[in-house]
Amino acid sequence: MSRAPIGTEARTGGRRATSRARLAWFLARRYLGATRKGGRLLSFITWVALGGVIVGVTALVVVIGVMTGMQNELREKILGSNPHVMVRQNGPSLRLDDWESVAETVAGTEGVVAVSPVALTRVSLFRSDYAEVVYLYGVDLKHERPPVTAIEDSLRTGDIPLSRRPDGLVPVVLGSGVAARMNLFPGDTLTVAALENFRVGLLGEVAPKMAQWEVTGIFNTGMYDYDYRNAYATLEDVQELLDMEPHAASFVGAKTSDPWRAEAVADSVSAALGGWPYAVDPWTRTNRQLFSALKLEKLAMAVILSLIVLVAAFNIVSTLVMVVVNRTREIGILKAMGLTRRDTLRTFLFQGLWIGATGTVAGTALGLVISVLIERYGLIPIPPDVYFVDRLPVSLSPWDVVWIVGVSLLVSFAATIYPARQASGLEPIEAIRHE
Repeated sequence: MSRAPIGTEARTGGRRATSRARLAWFLARRYLGATRKGGRLLSFITWVALGGVIVGVTALVVVIGVMTGMQNELREKILGSNPHVMVRQNGPSLRLDDWESVAETVAGTEGVVAVSPVALTRVSLFRSDYAEVVYLYGVDLKHERPPVTAIEDSLRTGDIPLSRRPDGLVPVVLGSGVAARMNLFPGDTLTVAALENFRVGLLGEVAPKMAQWEVTGIFNTGMYDYDYRNAYATLEDVQELLDMEPHAASFVGAKTSDPWRAEAVADSVSAALGGWPYAVDPWTRTNRQLFSALKLEKLAMAVILSLIVLVAAFNIVSTLVMVVVNRTREIGILKAMGLTRRDTLRTFLFQGLWIGATGTVAGTALGLVISVLIERYGLIPIPPDVYFVDRLPVSLSPWDVVWIVGVSLLVSFAATIYPARQASGLEPIEAIRHE
């Protein structure tokens, strides 16, 4: 008796399994389409199920992209105007004595790449009969050191001019919002009144220190609060306005090599300074409430929009159940001809997975296209006084796309299990007798 060569049985089994899979896929394609008279309703329901997956995935991609884009946009704008770490001194007023020694200690901390002193106060800007109250930042431009923020870099390089003309007035740059509100342009003059160091006159009257300054530049960060409430001048001019000593400032700002390690660097800076009376605040702590709210809103929107995918999964279940009901006699005949339970189960699994995979791919592609169009052309403007930015930002990370695709495929697969088991459990004789 001759024996088959080694490996022949394995190859035969592999070919048989491939053939059975092809048969299941062939049947799945027939059941997905309207291949016989009276099957138009079934074909329509298939497209409804497919459309539900597409709509759900598209909505998830776009909305998650918007929420991520809002987080990134706010973070970039906040870090463009604020230091990663702020070192201040506890006390009744915002004063940091001997900022030079503090800056030297901070600069020597691992993870810090730049330090700079800042004088901060609130001032009132007057022009004719109109006044605006803004935050005035005094930036050190005298010493050659790396910039801490993007706006400081623009002031140092001259992109935003803050230079004093010979025999000219004190220069100041304003945000585009406050400049537009006061109808101010470069070269205009205005009165600056300090709201801290009030003076008492001979008759006991209280008056702020006032000076004539010149607008030399206007900046636009795209952040509503900053453009409508911030102004910048040199550190020396703000110190003179507030009657501060040359060695005093409001705080020392620091830039870290990695913004996400700002909290760890802040702890190291606090330890290096010895704690009290210094307070060290990273940007993640000072803006924690804002980003926590955005993170919670992103999670809530993801959960709500996932319900659309869940509804689409019920559509898949109903579609496959309709197929089982509509093709019961056909399934019974096929089983009588040798179709196994596994083949039937595989057929309906293929149907559901085709709907889920096709809808997921199409929905992801459509969502990405819509997201790119919204981001590139700024198609959706929003009120900046409410949302901090003037247009709807969109930014998608690969991780967001991966989990959206994974959840959609998982839900689609789960939706096929019940109808597939129902179809595979049909008995041939009872199925053939089905009316």
